Amino acid sequence: MFQRLFGRERNANRAITEALYAQIVAAARQTVFYSDWNVPDTPLGRFEMLSLHMFLFQHRLRGEEGVAQEVAQVLIDEFFLDVEHSLRELGVGDVGVPKRMKRLAKMFYGRTAAYDDALERRDGDALAAALARNVRPDAGAWPQALPLASYVIDAARQLEAQPSESILSGTVAFPVAKIQ
Repeated sequence: MFQRLFGRERNANRAITEALYAQIVAAARQTVFYSDWNVPDTPLGRFEMLSLHMFLFQHRLRGEEGVAQEVAQVLIDEFFLDVEHSLRELGVGDVGVPKRMKRLAKMFYGRTAAYDDALERRDGDALAAALARNVRPDAGAWPQALPLASYVIDAARQLEAQPSESILSGTVAFPVAKIQ
């Protein structure tokens, strides 16, 4: 399997992982998040939404074996390369990048644990609280956490319904975020 992902078929598989990553990024950049649900349109706010969608993708592939596991790992690697590239574009120097990357990785994995716990328990209120704590820690009460939690639950359901074969061929569909 590993040979298939990185061997002779590397270019084809690279195109698949690039397509999947582009779809994850597009889902994270839906304007509703920033314009109507008050997610900060800042590098950190965009990191939060990309982290959330990366979590949803990883959550969908969890427990799968073989190529699915490899694709999930390649996409996590791509995500962190993208984050590192963004830090450098923001002017963080070579000395500061590793420290910031370590902090952002810790943030990502902490968030995914909180979101996963709430999602597994199907606890919308706990999910909304975790989202509010992470996406808008400065806001105090953030009423938009509830619609975002509802979106996350819908996205998890929609992703679960997608066949693995479809995802592994390069197509992942997230729901369209709508004002409720």
